Amino acid sequence: MKVKKVNFEWDDKKDYQNRMKHGVSFSEAQKAFLDTSRIIAEDLDHSSYEKRYYCFGKVNEAVMTVRFTYRASKIRLIGAGYWRKGKRIYEQTQKS
Repeated sequence: MKVKKVNFEWDDKKDYQNRMKHGVSFSEAQKAFLDTSRIIAEDLDHSSYEKRYYCFGKVNEAVMTVRFTYRASKIRLIGAGYWRKGKRIYEQTQKS
C-alpha cells in the first residue's frame, strides 16, 4: 500500500495565539491526523468563505480537536485544543 504524504501549514501568529489560549502548538496538533480512528467532520458553522473541517484524534491518550481547511493541496491548521465536545463526538463514534 502506498501512503500519501500530507503537508501541513499554519500562520505562526495563530500558532502562538493557540498555544497561549489552549496550550497546544500546531506542530503537536498534526499528530491528531495520525490516529487511525480519527474522525473528520465538516465545520458547518465556519464554512461560509471556505470549507472548514474538524479532525478528532487521539494525541498522548487524550482526544484533540483540530480545526482546519484545505489550501493548495495542504492542510492548513486554524485551531486546536482538548475540548469536551470533541472527546464526546470521538467516543460516541467509536462505540457505533
